[in-house]
Amino acid sequence: MRAVPFAFYALERSLRSEAAFGATIELMRSPAGRAVLVLLAWASAHHLFAGIRHLLMDVGVGASLGAARASAYATLGTAAAVAAATVLLA
Repeated sequence: MRAVPFAFYALERSLRSEAAFGATIELMRSPAGRAVLVLLAWASAHHLFAGIRHLLMDVGVGASLGAARASAYATLGTAAAVAAATVLLA
Protein backbone atom coordinates (compact mmCIF):
# COMPACT_ATOMS: atom_id res chain seq x y z
CA MET A 1 0.00 0.00 0.00
CA ARG A 2 2.87 2.37 0.58
CA ALA A 3 3.88 2.09 -3.07
CA VAL A 4 0.53 3.37 -4.35
CA PRO A 5 1.33 7.09 -3.87
CA PHE A 6 4.68 6.58 -5.61
CA ALA A 7 2.97 4.83 -8.52
CA PHE A 8 0.29 7.54 -8.80
CA TYR A 9 2.95 10.25 -8.72
CA ALA A 10 5.01 8.54 -11.42
CA LEU A 11 1.91 8.00 -13.60
CA GLU A 12 0.71 11.57 -13.18
CA ARG A 13 4.15 12.96 -13.89
CA SER A 14 4.63 10.80 -16.97
CA LEU A 15 1.27 11.91 -18.44
CA ARG A 16 1.97 15.65 -18.21
CA SER A 17 4.02 15.91 -21.40
CA GLU A 18 6.55 14.11 -23.52
CA ALA A 19 9.39 15.84 -21.67
CA ALA A 20 7.93 14.85 -18.30
CA PHE A 21 7.60 11.26 -19.53
CA GLY A 22 11.29 11.25 -20.50
CA ALA A 23 12.22 12.71 -17.13
CA THR A 24 10.20 10.01 -15.36
CA ILE A 25 11.94 7.29 -17.36
CA GLU A 26 15.33 8.79 -16.48
CA LEU A 27 14.32 8.89 -12.81
CA MET A 28 13.39 5.20 -12.95
CA ARG A 29 16.71 4.37 -14.61
CA SER A 30 18.76 6.20 -11.98
CA PRO A 31 20.38 4.11 -9.23
CA ALA A 32 17.84 5.34 -6.66
CA GLY A 33 14.94 4.65 -9.02
CA ARG A 34 16.20 1.17 -9.76
CA ALA A 35 16.60 0.49 -6.05
CA VAL A 36 12.99 1.52 -5.46
CA LEU A 37 11.80 -0.67 -8.33
CA VAL A 38 13.77 -3.67 -7.06
CA LEU A 39 12.45 -3.25 -3.51
CA LEU A 40 8.89 -2.92 -4.78
CA ALA A 41 9.30 -6.00 -6.98
CA TRP A 42 10.73 -8.02 -4.10
CA ALA A 43 8.00 -6.93 -1.68
CA SER A 44 5.22 -7.66 -4.19
CA ALA A 45 6.64 -11.05 -5.15
CA HIS A 46 7.20 -12.03 -1.52
CA HIS A 47 3.65 -11.02 -0.64
CA LEU A 48 2.25 -13.04 -3.55
CA PHE A 49 4.29 -16.18 -2.90
CA ALA A 50 3.76 -16.06 0.88
CA GLY A 51 0.02 -15.73 0.30
CA ILE A 52 0.01 -18.77 -1.98
CA ARG A 53 2.09 -20.66 0.59
CA HIS A 54 -0.38 -19.85 3.37
CA LEU A 55 -3.38 -20.78 1.24
CA LEU A 56 -1.78 -24.16 0.55
CA MET A 57 -1.01 -24.63 4.22
CA ASP A 58 -4.65 -23.85 5.07
CA VAL A 59 -5.74 -26.87 3.01
CA GLY A 60 -3.06 -29.08 4.58
CA VAL A 61 -0.36 -28.99 1.90
CA GLY A 62 3.05 -28.50 3.48
CA ALA A 63 1.74 -28.12 7.02
CA SER A 64 4.49 -30.16 8.71
CA LEU A 65 7.38 -28.27 10.28
CA GLY A 66 9.95 -29.42 7.74
CA ALA A 67 7.74 -28.66 4.76
CA ALA A 68 6.78 -25.29 6.22
CA ARG A 69 10.42 -24.31 6.64
CA ALA A 70 11.26 -25.49 3.14
CA SER A 71 8.38 -23.52 1.64
CA ALA A 72 9.41 -20.42 3.63
CA TYR A 73 12.91 -20.63 2.16
CA ALA A 74 11.43 -21.25 -1.30
CA THR A 75 9.27 -18.14 -0.89
CA LEU A 76 12.29 -16.04 0.03
CA GLY A 77 14.33 -17.51 -2.82
CA THR A 78 11.69 -16.97 -5.49
CA ALA A 79 11.07 -13.41 -4.32
CA ALA A 80 14.80 -12.77 -4.51
CA ALA A 81 14.87 -14.25 -8.02
CA VAL A 82 12.09 -11.89 -9.08
CA ALA A 83 14.04 -8.96 -7.63
CA ALA A 84 17.17 -10.12 -9.47
CA ALA A 85 15.22 -10.37 -12.71
CA THR A 86 13.98 -6.84 -12.15
CA VAL A 87 17.58 -5.65 -11.93
CA LEU A 88 18.36 -7.31 -15.24
CA LEU A 89 15.22 -6.14 -17.02
CA ALA A 90 14.91 -2.60 -15.65
